Amino acid sequence: MVRNVLGSLIALIGATAAVWSPFRPWYDGRHGSDIRIEDLFNGLTDNGATLFGSLVLPMVFAGLLTLIGVALRSRWLITLAGLVVLGFTILWMVRQGQSAGELTAGTHGLGVGVANALGGGALLILGALVMRGRARRVPADEDYDEAEAEPYYPPPDTWDPGHQPTQEWHPEPYRPTPATPPVEWGRDQRPPGPEHGQDDRPTRPDWPAPPDGPEAPGTPGDHGGPTGPHRP
Repeated sequence: MVRNVLGSLIALIGATAAVWSPFRPWYDGRHGSDIRIEDLFNGLTDNGATLFGSLVLPMVFAGLLTLIGVALRSRWLITLAGLVVLGFTILWMVRQGQSAGELTAGTHGLGVGVANALGGGALLILGALVMRGRARRVPADEDYDEAEAEPYYPPPDTWDPGHQPTQEWHPEPYRPTPATPPVEWGRDQRPPGPEHGQDDRPTRPDWPAPPDGPEAPGTPGDHGGPTGPHRP
């Protein structure tokens, strides 16, 4: 915003100097409003010119371009206005140098009107460079690129479960696992332990076998064995 205001101000100052320049002396006291436009292409003469048939016309045209460029914040229009001012001024200087044989500055040479035109054209181009121009508008489809990437979920009131795809489930037949038959252990066998096939539980120490014979105490069927509370 600040750059646009500053650039517009510089461009307006340059346009004012360019429009005012034909009413000032250009060469040897002759004003730009007395120089015909056709003399710039056919060679300078001493013939007079009408107001809008002289250098006033391109300078006023450049001023109008500047006003439109400032209103539209168009850098290209302001640049074009500066090129028009500089182009006609330089073209006149070439024709004047061909007519007089040389270009000098002073009382009988280049006047203040040429300086105003050159300075005004330079200010117009400088103002266009300073201006930032109009902000570029981003199209609507570029603003919602991220929104398009997100999935769309319909509202609850419009969702129809009947249109959803169904999936059939086919259960596999049940196959029972064969049972493991129990292991029968013998009288003198023990189930294997967790290590080396032995049981790690404490066992009762082996008692000596009773002697064989009818006199063996505590033997079943012995009537002469101990009596009392110790009798089994």
